[in-house]
Parts: sequence; structure tokens; C-alpha cells
Amino acid sequence: MRTRLARLYQKGDLRIETAAVAAPGPGEVLLKMAAAGICGSDLHYYQDGGFGPVRVREPIIPGHEASGTVSQAGEGVDLKTGTLVAVNPSQPCGRCEYCEKNMPIHCLEMRFMGSAMRLPHEQGMFREWLVVPAKQCFAVGAATTAAEAACSEPLSVCLHAASRAGDITGKRVLVTGAGPIGALMVAVASYHGASEIVVTDLADAALDRAKAMGASRTINVSKDAPALAEYEAGKGYFDLVFECSAAAPAIRGAIAAIRPRGTIVQVGVTGDVPIPLNAIVGKELQLHGTQRFHEEFGTAVELIASRKIDVRPIISHSLPLEEATAAFTLAGDRAAACKVQLTF
Repeated sequence: MRTRLARLYQKGDLRIETAAVAAPGPGEVLLKMAAAGICGSDLHYYQDGGFGPVRVREPIIPGHEASGTVSQAGEGVDLKTGTLVAVNPSQPCGRCEYCEKNMPIHCLEMRFMGSAMRLPHEQGMFREWLVVPAKQCFAVGAATTAAEAACSEPLSVCLHAASRAGDITGKRVLVTGAGPIGALMVAVASYHGASEIVVTDLADAALDRAKAMGASRTINVSKDAPALAEYEAGKGYFDLVFECSAAAPAIRGAIAAIRPRGTIVQVGVTGDVPIPLNAIVGKELQLHGTQRFHEEFGTAVELIASRKIDVRPIISHSLPLEEATAAFTLAGDRAAACKVQLTF
């Protein structure tokens, strides 16, 4: 048996190829993939050859947010054929120092599908057929579409970011950057009881989606920067910031608009960015990093299945695997697209 797949060789060089597929072994399942979203990291691999110190150093199959249908189950697996599942791309070792301390996100031997952090790279899910450990597969509700199920991974990222913020109930929240993660962050903040959610971005289309996800107010800072500046009065207004852009101007604006002893959760990822340390010190701000997720994946699947968080507004385009290059180009156009998914 062979599968079609998309493999990235270097910046801008994405090819549709075929490869052999093995039968599932004990504890494994063979999935007929259904939908897979293009993440910001996938886009960085394609557009720039990587992000920060993470570079594509050998051919890699991207893709780490996906859903598929069980086609064949290996020995000891109780997932039924035909079951639609969301696939958790995270594979901590369970044995290292951090796994033993119940910090599997920081596993020293983490294998994360579609990631170029390790060498050899961990191959991802932009392929028609995939064999994966059954423990990474989460059955979704009968009313959940494959496209929705494939959003479980990015929603997990946002749920973990929220856990780094502490209690959100009643908080005045600023979300900077309204891409897919920023839009989902709005939904998560709303789900956790934020009293007000203001969202900033440079694109009206992205801000419109943020409104659909529950934003109280949106500000296009390229057209109306003073609207954000009004929140700087009295040493700042917001209790909590989810910084999802990784853009230096957005980070500076967030620091100016947050109140003393407020919390900033840095969700967006990039290389080195200058930040005003004097303001962080002077306001006694709490700055938290956030990376990936662990137990939040199952929670994300449940929230999507129940539509307590409705991810449908962020899904803007679906293209077949054969049009992967066009899909990546589209995903890079923030005025036209939000979450672009490949279908199989």
C-alpha cells in the first residue's frame, strides 16, 4: 500500500510524492486522513525555511493538526473501524526527568509530529494514510466534522496558554494578533469568563473573525493606533494580555496598555525581539511563556464536540492535497484566509 503526501525539501520547495505505508502493529491504527490544518510553524517552514533557531535541515512532511478515520486497528486496540478521530501529535517519552515531574511538555526526548526541532525531523500528517499509536487518537462526537476535529490541536495550544494565565473570570483581556491562534484565544478567554476582550491586528478580515469568536471590541492598529493608546491612561487598563503576534510593536503596545501587576502570556513565537524591560520592571508585570499542551488535547476535543467552543468561524478554506502549494500560498495571505486545511 502507498500513500500520497506533501514533503518540504527547503524553503518554497513543496512536492507531492508517494511512499509505502506499513500495516498497523500492536497498539497502532491505520488512519485514512480527512483534514489537516496549515499552522503558523508549517507556514514559516515553507516561507522562510524555519523560525528562530528551528530550521528545515532535511526533507520533512509538515502537518501536526489533523483528523482521520480509523481504517484498520492493530492488536490490542479498541477503536472501531470508521471512527473519526483527532490526532494528538505530541509524543513525550514518559521516562525523562520532566516526564517524571509531570511536565511532559518539556520532555527531553519529545517527538512532535511535523517538527523540525529534532534531527532526524519528526514527520507530520500531510498525507493520505498514516499509521499512528492508538493512544494519540481521540474519538470525536458524531456531529463533529473532520474540519472541526482537526482544530483540536490549535485549540489545545490556547487552552494551555489560558492555564498559564491563572483565573480569567471577570478579567479585562487584550489579545494581540487575530490569526487562527489569536481568534481561538478569544474563544477560550470568553469560555473562561473574561468580562471584556479587546483584539488588535493589522487586517480587517482577521478582526472580523475575532468578532465572530467573541471579541468585545476590535482595533485595526494600522488605521487607528490611538484607539489602543487610550487604554494606556492611568498606567494601563487590561488585567491580562495574550500576545499572539510575536511582533515587537504589538508587544510594546501590550506592555503600555496593561495595568501594574498584570499578566502577559506570550503565545506567539519568533526569533529575538527587543522589549522594554524598564516597563516590565516598573509595572511589576508577570510575563509567562507558553508552549504546546498535554492534557488539554482531550479537553479541546470535548469542547469542540459539544460546541461550547465553536471553531467553525476560523476555518476559511479547504483544498485537496494535490493543491498543497496553492494552500500554503493562500495561508500566507491574511487578508484572504484564516485556517487553511488540506483534505484527503
